[in-house]
Amino acid sequence: MTTRSFIDTNVLIYAEASDEPLKQRAAIALLKSLFLDGQGVLSTQILQEYCNVALKKLKLSAQHVRAQLDLYEQFEIVQVTPAIIHAGLDLHQTRSISFFDAVVLASAHASGCEVIWTEDMNTAEVINGVRIANPFMDSVAF
Repeated sequence: MTTRSFIDTNVLIYAEASDEPLKQRAAIALLKSLFLDGQGVLSTQILQEYCNVALKKLKLSAQHVRAQLDLYEQFEIVQVTPAIIHAGLDLHQTRSISFFDAVVLASAHASGCEVIWTEDMNTAEVINGVRIANPFMDSVAF
């Protein structure tokens, strides 16, 4: 894989989801591939969302979450800046997407990603030059 790729929170969450073995395998395979190719990008927003869901919904220990953060920090991390938030607000106003998804897309665009891996947006849609891809669809290969 040679495509610079932004990773959405749900990929990190499914990597922990032993109750969803197919999605867990797909998430882990994608993360491994993007890490080995040096093409994976995360943002501070994604890391915050991961921590929140991991602690609250998945009931993972803070120690486990810290260990996962140590791994995820090895990817390129985009700082969500006021400029990215403004771009997200613009996307939210011009497209039918939530504000938080708009900031994720603005982060992906600002970091030069060609694709965002998520199951939370319209697969195959291209927004600001970023293609939305669902890593959990049967036809996806990394």
